Amino acid sequence: MKPAIRLAVIGVPVIIVLSLVFGGAGDDLPSDTGQPSAANEKQSAADIRAEEDAEIAEQPPGLADPAMKEIASELVSSANSSTLDWRSRYDAIEDTGDGLGYTAGIVGFCSGTSDMLDLVERYTAAHPDNPLAPFLPALRKVNGSGSHEGLDPGFTDAWKLAAKDGAFRSAQEESRDRLYFDPAVRQAKLDGLGPLGQYIYYDAMVLHGPDDSATGFYGIREAALADADTVTEGGDEEEYLDIFLDASKKAIRAKRKGRDTSRIDTMQMKFLDDGNFKLATPLEWRVYGKTFRIPAA
Repeated sequence: MKPAIRLAVIGVPVIIVLSLVFGGAGDDLPSDTGQPSAANEKQSAADIRAEEDAEIAEQPPGLADPAMKEIASELVSSANSSTLDWRSRYDAIEDTGDGLGYTAGIVGFCSGTSDMLDLVERYTAAHPDNPLAPFLPALRKVNGSGSHEGLDPGFTDAWKLAAKDGAFRSAQEESRDRLYFDPAVRQAKLDGLGPLGQYIYYDAMVLHGPDDSATGFYGIREAALADADTVTEGGDEEEYLDIFLDASKKAIRAKRKGRDTSRIDTMQMKFLDDGNFKLATPLEWRVYGKTFRIPAA
């Protein structure tokens, strides 16, 4: 969780302190404090975003192409759920014993990692009478833990019932894109990566979560950047991705000793060793001992 925002007098521009102390005596002082205003900072962030958007717009669509997004969805599903049919996972829900509570839906939303709570809150805001709405207080309480308190009994049945609603299935896809797919593909394009790198980022974002801890996506990327340059920085794509995948494997093992890393070893590394930077079909790989294949388009 992000730390709570705290306010303190230390660091407040002198003009503001003077104004507080002297009851407005600072009104005659120069207005330029040398500090960027909130408006200027916001404008600066908006300008940067606009520049990045323009840069991305000039690139090929990559995974943003619907056909490529379907391939990426199948690849992630093979590693997460041992099936290419990711649409069969809307109603899936179980506790896998990883300490994250219930894992459910098309990318494994977890009751212990905020994304399930975010999904149910947004769905409930648009559809207040849904079967999951009564469990929102419990979801808020167990967030950040593996607890089922207030969820049992009834939550798993409510999830499966909600998944029969097309609006909830659409909500899952919206949350997947907003929290994982879109940020991952965006960052990959800014780093100069093609479809393979974009998929690798997306899978890592889903698996590790979009946070900057040592075992989160952005922490893993920082670890990779310590040893290699991105393509945008003039680095070699194969070298950078190899180092990124090594950092991702370390994060997997840090979370659970002895955890299977075949989604990297015999899947993503295979594509990289084959030099398939465009993620062109046909694709064949093994993950968790099972072989999968996507035929040529």
